[in-house]
Amino acid sequence: MKTVTERLRYDTLHFRFFILTLCLHTGALVDSSSLSSAMLSISYMAGDQAILPCSWKSHLGEAALPVCHVQWVTLSDTVFEQRGDEKWQAPEFEGRMRVPEEKLGSGNCSLIISDVQLGDTGRYDSFMVVDGKRSARTRVFIQGVRLLVGDHKSSQFHQPGEDMVLQLYTRHSVRVVFQARNDSAWSDLWMRGDNNSQRLEKHLLLEQLTVKRLKPSDEGIYKVLDQHGLAVSTVQLSVDAQARPDRRVQEKLEYVPTDVAAKSSCSALLTLAVLVLSFQTLQLL
Repeated sequence: MKTVTERLRYDTLHFRFFILTLCLHTGALVDSSSLSSAMLSISYMAGDQAILPCSWKSHLGEAALPVCHVQWVTLSDTVFEQRGDEKWQAPEFEGRMRVPEEKLGSGNCSLIISDVQLGDTGRYDSFMVVDGKRSARTRVFIQGVRLLVGDHKSSQFHQPGEDMVLQLYTRHSVRVVFQARNDSAWSDLWMRGDNNSQRLEKHLLLEQLTVKRLKPSDEGIYKVLDQHGLAVSTVQLSVDAQARPDRRVQEKLEYVPTDVAAKSSCSALLTLAVLVLSFQTLQLL
């Protein structure tokens, strides 16, 4: 006959296997890096200004550093580094990354990414490089941040003859493609650098493209693509003589990245496991 301890161990192992199986089926296994250190997850839309939080005083104390030397790295490379007045950023982020210099000395080492792109999605870790004895330097981990960048989705309803303003959102949007209603083929509508035409006009200053004098044949899906072919924006257009003014534009603002939703599901399952195991323990004692 099994003892209470043996029974509890047996039930625990089987329940862990059950939870692990559910997590594998949902693709929600927490990566090992997130277990080794606390990591924030933040979400932005393409074209936004993203701020990746960082405060070095929480790790290095209140003592003032002779020179602030901050590094931000991804899993593959260093993307930003600043030591005093010297700055460096990776070519793909040229002109888009900075830290708040006026607040750096007081502890704020947050990374600010302007015009954030879909390809910027990933993990970013911040470090402070501290000078030690005999010019030796120590790199101190400060914060890990998971950046998630989402695309824009919206529906537009217009009457024939009206104009549609298509938001490009970012200067990195280079192409617009169109799929007509009840058609499976995609066609190029606009490329960055194209001259304005009678029906297409790129705003001189703003990232906007106007499609003029809409016709029923303009109904369909419009995708704004970046230089990597990723969809920055998707617009579903309906052209109807009965379209109401209050339904002209309906933007879908919700953004729940798939991996975050999956990990949330797994976290909920793990929490449930703890509760059930605690209940089993009380029953067996």
